[in-house]
Amino acid sequence: MRNRRERDESAMAQAIAEARAALPSGDVPVGALVLDAEGRVVGRGHNAREATGDPTAHAEVLALRQAAAALGSWRLDGCALVVTLEPCAMCAGAIVLARVPRLVLGAWDPKAGACGSVHDLVRDPRLNHRVEVVGGVREDECAALLRDFFDAQRG
Repeated sequence: MRNRRERDESAMAQAIAEARAALPSGDVPVGALVLDAEGRVVGRGHNAREATGDPTAHAEVLALRQAAAALGSWRLDGCALVVTLEPCAMCAGAIVLARVPRLVLGAWDPKAGACGSVHDLVRDPRLNHRVEVVGGVREDECAALLRDFFDAQRG
């Protein structure tokens, strides 16, 4: 069996592909997927705020919603969330509330990250649930996707 790092990198490749699906609508290219305890994808999402006009349509929230529907429970015990960019405060809160035990992220977000950069909501000892954070998985690829997007926006 492949080691955990290899599985994380493989899953991140899928999240990067999901992030690219946000580009046609002009959304920031962030992709996420939820893996069940066996490593099967049970939820996926990419940013869709521009496409839907919904300020909560972040990749992570969409993937968590899909996973909860697929599993028939809001409690995502045993699952992992894989996302190309460090989650914001809203998404970090959703991760905690969904009881996700493991977060795998690509690029860190030094401006709005809430999983270790600016804030660390997912590991706050005052909360009833804490999340294992694995950062920097395929970080260069994830960061380049975002950098290219914002460079094109600035034109």
